[in-house]
Amino acid sequence: MTIRPATEADTGAILRVAEQSWKHDYPGILTRETAETAASDWYTAEQVTAELHKSQAQILVAERGETVVGFAHTTWNYTEREGYILRIYVDPDHRREGIGRALLQAALSDLDEKGIDQINAMVLVANEPGNDFYEQFGFEHADERETTIGDKPYPENRYVLERPFELTAD
Repeated sequence: MTIRPATEADTGAILRVAEQSWKHDYPGILTRETAETAASDWYTAEQVTAELHKSQAQILVAERGETVVGFAHTTWNYTEREGYILRIYVDPDHRREGIGRALLQAALSDLDEKGIDQINAMVLVANEPGNDFYEQFGFEHADERETTIGDKPYPENRYVLERPFELTAD
């Protein structure tokens, strides 16, 4: 498996992984229509391309062979020395292969190199696998906030990891 910065050529694969992840992960949390709308609202080709060109954003992709099987989307603020893991998605057909952990480790390393002291990760409260993912790697629950998906509010957990960024789970 290879993890590398995404390019514009990866846009379609990123959109595919996002859509597959939303359809797989949120059927008990969001309606299918809401999940599809959210995936298409948050991950249009134009938005992915714009994120690739922002000076304080990064999308990393995980490849198996020639196929993108996951991605991590991060942003950071140099002034506050805070980083944000906006999304880590792995194609449902490639889960339990260490891809999520590898993407998380690459994102942490990248943010560490940028001098970030605190990393925030947001996960819908009802997304138990997503919450478990961050907790197993030593992220601490900080608070609960609200996010809007398709005009409807949803509670969202914020997890925090302070420097040094070391994954605790094996």
